[in-house]
This record gives sequence, C-alpha cells and structure tokens, in this order.
Amino acid sequence: MASKISVVLRPVKSIVVRFCPFEPNVESTRKFLQCIFHKKVQATNRNCEVTADVRHDGSEPLIDVMFADGDRLIMKGANLTTVEMLTALGSRCNAKDLKEEQKSKKKSP
Repeated sequence: MASKISVVLRPVKSIVVRFCPFEPNVESTRKFLQCIFHKKVQATNRNCEVTADVRHDGSEPLIDVMFADGDRLIMKGANLTTVEMLTALGSRCNAKDLKEEQKSKKKSP
C-alpha cells in the first residue's frame, strides 16, 4: 500500500531516520526507511543524504527531514503509520516544488 504513494525528494537535502530496533513501535519507521531507499525514490534526488541512525537506548523512533531551503520536518514515528509519514513528506515536497516553479515563472516573464 505504501508503494502507491509517490515521493519526489527534489527539495530534500537530507533525511535522518533514528530508532531503536528492539522497541515494539518501530515497524512503521523501518518500513518508511525501506521506502525511502527504493531506487525509484532515490532517483528523484541523487544528492539527498539518507542516514539510518540505529540505537540501542530505547529511544522513540524519529524522522528528521532537512530541506534545501533550511526548513525541517520532524516526525515522531511511534504513533504514525508508514503511509501517514510518506504522505506528510510527499505533500511537503510537492508544496515546495510548486513554490519553486512559481518563483521561476515570476523571474522569467
């Protein structure tokens, strides 16, 4: 089901996925990481740095997305599904793409 959501990483600079694999609430975060590492998603931005920070400290699963314009999106994966996380990232990326297109249209009349 998560594979039907299209995510374009063009405006993303880096993604850090942090989790403790021994906690019971990390499945959706691990699946999110798997989806982000898919070759079709990676092909949308080869310069996007994806880091998996695996810890054994009982910490809450966290996804930290840094955009090229300096904005950040922090998602706490304990109570989110994979689809919710991918949808949130996809909608934010699409909004930033639209903004960038509008700026470029205004500059070149």
